[in-house]
Amino acid sequence: MGECGRVVSLGSILIDLAVDVPALPHRGGDMLATGTRTEVGGGFNLVAAVARQNIECVYAGLHGTGRYGDMVRCALAAEKITPALLPRDGEDTGFCVALVEPDAERTFITVPGAEAKLTAGDLTSLTLRATDIVALSGYDLVYPVSGAALVDWTQWLGLRPAAERPRIVLDPGPLVSEIEENILGRVLRVVDILTINQREARLLAKLSKATGADLVEAVRRHPAIVPSVAVIVREGHHGCVAAGGVVGDEVIAVGAPQVIAVDTTGAGDAHTGVLLAELARGSSIDSALRTANRAAAISVTRPGSATAPHRDELLTSALC
Repeated sequence: MGECGRVVSLGSILIDLAVDVPALPHRGGDMLATGTRTEVGGGFNLVAAVARQNIECVYAGLHGTGRYGDMVRCALAAEKITPALLPRDGEDTGFCVALVEPDAERTFITVPGAEAKLTAGDLTSLTLRATDIVALSGYDLVYPVSGAALVDWTQWLGLRPAAERPRIVLDPGPLVSEIEENILGRVLRVVDILTINQREARLLAKLSKATGADLVEAVRRHPAIVPSVAVIVREGHHGCVAAGGVVGDEVIAVGAPQVIAVDTTGAGDAHTGVLLAELARGSSIDSALRTANRAAAISVTRPGSATAPHRDELLTSALC
């Protein structure tokens, strides 16, 4: 593993409160849940996916000192993930309520905590290597404190000579349309890879029905996205499509194994985490996308959020 790069994730970790419901309740209504789970989630899903591929992973976000912060520290330790920053005194980690429907679709409500208050001082204290891959989440760009600090920090990283700076990967997440245009635009101009699901890609491209090659090309036409950015659009059980940057100008489509989904909560993070781990290992982008598709397919067959498989399971899985 000494020859591999590291993945340094700034995606904030919080607690997932998953509630299984027969359907989303009507406004003002009430409903009996059929199950519930409390798990460490948010950015943890991605770092766990990376660590399970035997790639060094650093959590560079914040966490709190309360009950939820304790859960975060325990979960990181269990996955052998190094936190780069000390817990924030006097504040607890936030939480996210996820309503999970029978078809595995999920709806989120996020309550931010200590993880939403990353400062410029926190970021400048980080020690990065040119071989690192830095993972950013759109959630943190929405937070007023973290968002302002991250956009300035990414611009500073972008000024480094290409051979001396880490690769930057952004997953905007479901709040892509909530990120201020100025902030999103400045970050998009310095990223190396943009990975996004179909719904989010349509929001970014301002299209309601595009899919496949048409959708990835529409995203690439965003005024802030330069040709050197690789755009990856995740399309669920259809796999993913990608173009630009290390992928090349031609759109490639990578199919996914067909499985019966139980819970899709952690699928995107499993895909992105394994993708970054494979790139840190030195795999080609085509190979990394195929492996990431297999990981996401395995993850949706399990309830919960941090459901990415370990590397041994990926290597021996019958899914292809």
